[in-house]
Amino acid sequence: MRTFVFVAFEDFLLLDLAGPLDVLRTATQLGARPAYETVVATPTGGPVRSSCGVEIAADASLAEVRTDGRAFDTLVVVGGLGSRRASVDERLVADVAALAGRATRVASVCTGALVLAAAGLLDDRTATTHWAATDELAAHPAVDVQADRIYVRDGDRWTSAGVTAGIDLFLALVEHDHGPELAHEVAGWLVVFVRRPGGQAQFSAQLLAQPARSAAIEELRRWLPDHLDEDLTVDALARRARMSPRSFARAFRAETGTTPAAHVEALRVEAARRLLETTELTVAAIAARVGFRRAETLHRAFRRRVGTTPDRYRQHFGWRAS
Repeated sequence: MRTFVFVAFEDFLLLDLAGPLDVLRTATQLGARPAYETVVATPTGGPVRSSCGVEIAADASLAEVRTDGRAFDTLVVVGGLGSRRASVDERLVADVAALAGRATRVASVCTGALVLAAAGLLDDRTATTHWAATDELAAHPAVDVQADRIYVRDGDRWTSAGVTAGIDLFLALVEHDHGPELAHEVAGWLVVFVRRPGGQAQFSAQLLAQPARSAAIEELRRWLPDHLDEDLTVDALARRARMSPRSFARAFRAETGTTPAAHVEALRVEAARRLLETTELTVAAIAARVGFRRAETLHRAFRRRVGTTPDRYRQHFGWRAS
């Protein structure tokens, strides 16, 4: 058995625990060998209540796991509103630090990273957490915080962004342990249609833009992602919104916080990233599919927004990269 010890505490986020547990359970049901065994440990060994009010039972107390003496595969600290209190609970932090010494690898979901950082387990490591807590994590100067990552692996330390990103992290762990075929099968059973790589941004371009106040511009924003290969100049978009180009450009920026051209470019780069991650299409073919027309235009936009080239991005995050 490959044993995972999950550390939970009062006011944890239920999905931070339930999502990863279901990934491991499904992997075992689908034939993972060695199979996964899970242990939920709480500070006292008693039940703890999640932030949504659901109470979960513990398999053991942290002290019991700590004094058990047996090595295990992975230590996982979940997140949630209670992680701030947990990160200043000296006994809990000491237990986590001690347990980490017996684990092959250490992981956190969401703001569980704050507990790992308090225990010194992320010193001189790259890590991430929920976008709303990245400043808190960065208050630990020895931690290199990657604020806009779905998950980060640095050696035997694995950290994820918030909530559903824990599922992405655990699919990556299953892939690491058993290969991409099983991870893909698990994702299918969980109806997770796209397995996001760690380097993907926590926010999509659609979410980063402010919601528009006017119905015409909001309808246009919803229409854009499915029509990236069309003419999306300001003039063309203004016609669709039934506005003059000048009025449209002014209203779009005022309502969304960005220009039409910048928003369209962000959507096209995001779509190109997904195709680089999941297909073997050439960069030129991807450029045409997302509306850049020429590969050189995609290269410039990609470097501007992602900080690297499409080819290098694919080397790290493409479906054959692992």
